[in-house]
This record gives sequence, C-alpha cells and structure tokens, in this order.
Amino acid sequence: MNQSLAGKRALITGASRGIGRATAIALARAGCDVIVNYVTSEAAAKETADAIKDLGRQAIVVRADMSEPEDVLQMMELVGKHVESLEILVSNAASGGFRNLIDAKVVHFDAAMHTNVRSLMLLVQAALPLMKKSTGTKKVVALSSHGSYRSLPAYGLIGASKAAIESMIRHFAMELGSQGFNFNIVLAGLVPTDSTSLVPEADKMFELMNEKLFIQRPRTLTPEDVANAVKFLCLPESDLIQGHTLIIDGGAALGV
Repeated sequence: MNQSLAGKRALITGASRGIGRATAIALARAGCDVIVNYVTSEAAAKETADAIKDLGRQAIVVRADMSEPEDVLQMMELVGKHVESLEILVSNAASGGFRNLIDAKVVHFDAAMHTNVRSLMLLVQAALPLMKKSTGTKKVVALSSHGSYRSLPAYGLIGASKAAIESMIRHFAMELGSQGFNFNIVLAGLVPTDSTSLVPEADKMFELMNEKLFIQRPRTLTPEDVANAVKFLCLPESDLIQGHTLIIDGGAALGV
C-alpha cells in the first residue's frame, strides 16, 4: 500500500456515501487520517469511518450541515480539539435538487448556493487556522460537474452553483497560493451514485455518455475513479497545479 500521504489529516464533506466515501477511503489508503463529515446519513458515515480504521488510520465522524454557517464553525472547532493541524480539505457536499429554472423558488436557489458555494468559502475560512499550522503544501479540492459549463436537463441551479465553485477556487488560489496552498477542482462526468439516480432520465444520460467515451475499453465512471483524481491533487507531485479544473470523464465531453 502506497503511503504517500502518511501522517496527513484530511477533512471531507459529504463523506458518508458515493464520491465522498470513495475519496475518504482512497486518502486513508494513502496514509491519511480522515475527518468524515455527514449531515443525515449517520450510519453510512460510521461505516466509512470503520473502513478507514480497518486500513489502520484514524477516523473522526462529525455531523454538520454545510449550508449552516454555525455548523461549519462548530465542526472546525471540534476538529481542532482532535488534530493539531489539517493538510487536506475536500469540499464534496452538494445539494440543490433537480428542477427547471422556471419552476425554481427562492428557497431552492438558496439551498443550492448555500450548500454548494457559500459552504466552500466558509469551510476555507474556518479551516485556515488549522491548515496554516501544517508544513508543506496545503491542499483544497472541490468537486464540480459538466453542468458548470453545459446545459443539462433540470440542472440549472446546480450547474450555476458549480460554475461559481470553479470561479471561487481560482480566486482562492490567487489569494492564498503564495502562502503554501493549492486550490483545484475535480470535474467528474456522470457517476452512478444515490444523487445521480435522481437525475431526470438518468438511464438515457448514462447510455449517451458511455457511447461518447474516448477510451480503449469503455466502462462506467466510478466513484473510485473520481476519488483517485482527488487523491492525485492532494499529492506532492501536484504542488505546481494551481487553480486548475481536472476533468475525469473518459473524454465523454470531447465530442459534444
């Protein structure tokens, strides 16, 4: 087992299932101790923590709603009681619901922007004291999707929030890059998760995307594929990658 991140500590939001869980396990395999954040799926979060512990790493489970500023602050206060520093922050928690923009209400807009965008700003701000205590390059990775620049059915609010996330990451890189921080994005294609199963006509979209893959052995993109991309951006080998959006989709969007 490659322990390239041995001794590092990572906080991953929305880590109970899907891409968040896969990322938590991938970083643990690389040597990280992991703070597992969740908001509703406590049992699943504990399962993720157990998987991390089975790999010989430490895991802390913390409930916090990323759309609530007080939750974010309280989470970081709790984390600070358990770890001396934080080297990796992965902003994965997302929300917004699948609906047409013409049907969206203010409450839907607020839910998407607060959970997906404002939370990134608040997370970085709250994590700065712990991250500045660590030596070496500090890594912040946020998750995005093709909806940040393409029009997808019933995806207007989420897509707009993803575009905002990508812009925010670039500006964080400008503000904090010279202080030893890397800020990057992993933009994932369609991945089978509990969330994407709710996408309107999901089966047709998966079939269409799989037909467009530019790889030798076409297969479905998995949460583990995305997690490995996140892990790469957390490694020292990626220290000179700054403010970048790394697309992992098997080339599915190249011909669109």
